[in-house]
Amino acid sequence: MDIWQLSVFYEVIKLESFSKAAEAIHISQPTVSNHIKNLEDYFGCPLIDRVDKKALPTKAGLLLFEYARKLIKLKEEMETAIAGFQGLFKGNLTIGASTIPGGYILPKLIGEFRRLYNDITISMTIADSKEIMDNVLIGEAELGIIGTKCHHNKILQEKLIDDEMYLIVPVDHPWSSRNTIMIEELKNEPFIIREQGSGTLKSIQESLGKRALKYDQLNIVAELGNTTAVIQGIKNNLGVSILSPVSIRDDLNNNTLKALKIDGLSFKRCFYLIRHKNRTPSPLHEAFTSYLKSKEELI
Repeated sequence: MDIWQLSVFYEVIKLESFSKAAEAIHISQPTVSNHIKNLEDYFGCPLIDRVDKKALPTKAGLLLFEYARKLIKLKEEMETAIAGFQGLFKGNLTIGASTIPGGYILPKLIGEFRRLYNDITISMTIADSKEIMDNVLIGEAELGIIGTKCHHNKILQEKLIDDEMYLIVPVDHPWSSRNTIMIEELKNEPFIIREQGSGTLKSIQESLGKRALKYDQLNIVAELGNTTAVIQGIKNNLGVSILSPVSIRDDLNNNTLKALKIDGLSFKRCFYLIRHKNRTPSPLHEAFTSYLKSKEELI
């Protein structure tokens, strides 16, 4: 057994497919199958079941998957640390980001950073804030950028970006000629929310909780799983919603959507850098966070 065999096994389980794993790591499917057979011979038990055309872990396989994940991550940290000691920046940095920073802020910054250090790779997972926090806790992501405060005692956080959200309506909406609406007007308007666990949703709930209009008084017509879906819902007159202007910059410039203030309500929030308290940041982690902090404007 070696680390490469574990890496192959990890990809098969993660992608639930021998063929997809072969494609992802650029080897043939028979070679993947051979590596898995060697692992099963080594441990003396089945590790993968084929169920409905999916490659799923047995109970032993699930146990091995968790150890493989930790070993692969440790190997990456080791390689990055040694490269950093030698004054080089090589290796892979795993980042988790919530929807707004992951979809609308970080791609450009990652591109700029890679032009400075072209021997590195960055893997970014985009999910809601809660899932990113969980990924940081289990070591799936070395660094997280999320839109809500984290109160877990094993996570360190620091403010990175200030943001302010607005009520977003389609350009043909009766309110589109205005700049501000009254809070009472929002009660009966069809409203689209993000899914539970979203930092955007939590910020809306906290802001409304400070005023007479409570979250459960909204006329909620849909709960959608990401910002892109919410934007499409607004454009197709499903309802209105509260979003960061950075996510609809092109629509605002093209005059297809309008951003409004709600009188007496502020939807200011922050995006935070988070990392595990008990894990030493890799040199690549420190270089990337220093780069982010050096930027005068991130939005």
